[in-house]
Amino acid sequence: MKKTFRFGNSDVDFYFEEDFSSLGKIADPDKTILLTDENLNQLYAEKFQSWKTITIKSGEDQKVQATADHVVRQLMDLQADRSFLLVGVGGGVITDLAGYVASIYMRGISFGFVPTSLLAMVDASIGGKNGVDVGMYKNMVGTIRQPSFILYDPHFLQTLPDHEWRNGFAEVIKHASIKDSSLFKELEQNNLSDYRKMKKEGLQLIRKNALIKIKVVQQDENENGDRRLLNFGHTLGHAIENQYGLSHGEAISIGMVKASLISHQLTGFKKTERLVHLLEKYGLPTSFTFDKEKVIRVLQMDKKKVNHGINFILLKKIGKAVIQEISIEQLYTNI
Repeated sequence: MKKTFRFGNSDVDFYFEEDFSSLGKIADPDKTILLTDENLNQLYAEKFQSWKTITIKSGEDQKVQATADHVVRQLMDLQADRSFLLVGVGGGVITDLAGYVASIYMRGISFGFVPTSLLAMVDASIGGKNGVDVGMYKNMVGTIRQPSFILYDPHFLQTLPDHEWRNGFAEVIKHASIKDSSLFKELEQNNLSDYRKMKKEGLQLIRKNALIKIKVVQQDENENGDRRLLNFGHTLGHAIENQYGLSHGEAISIGMVKASLISHQLTGFKKTERLVHLLEKYGLPTSFTFDKEKVIRVLQMDKKKVNHGINFILLKKIGKAVIQEISIEQLYTNI
């Protein structure tokens, strides 16, 4: 199922519910290089064997400039020129890294994604944000450049570990919280095991969430306006994720709860308990003890910082979020 969406000056082809074998019809195998990680390469060696492949170690700690440099050297060894295509096959780390490397290699080559985790399918692969971390600072270096295509093969989810399913649902719940109250109700009525069967409900959930993010990014590709709403839970979440070795979903879940509590004070939001209950239902943490001083130091380098405050995403109600500048002092008091 192919659908093409326009982002700024770029068209991106979305292939929903396709098989990985379709990649051969989209990309020229002689001019295409896959980027994946060791876990996926081991699980799907047979799928990848006919493709030129660069493999890196697995994990968020690999999303750094040193890894990007390694991939660049591998591209050079494979004699990749500007006519080549780099395809990131993996979760958010791989898609972020593949897009970043493709954006800077020879000042830019084409790239595409085959997201293999729920988080990558509903969030990380969409929107053109590519980058690497610098120490504890998430996505401090990067580009906004769109892939040529995103191919969704739901079969990859069959080998997805439990914690990665929970990771993905943090972003699904985020989308529901800021943009879709009916999706929030649907999530309350179902549970993780319902969606994991990847029957009609699971496939629809992926498409629905992809379309939520697609629509937001189409309206604001460079994050000057409403795209910032997608950062709900991410301001604090990113500040604790790498410092405390949390998964992305865990950190964002904790960040959403804190943001909803601040929303109660500043916008009158009254449904924090409902959000907490939903996050817990999908196996996500809703509280965490951290060092405020360390977190504030990271927040002061956040990309959303303006003057002496930070653009923070608050909820007015389930399905409706707003952007509000909050002082660093206010944040310190309320986190």
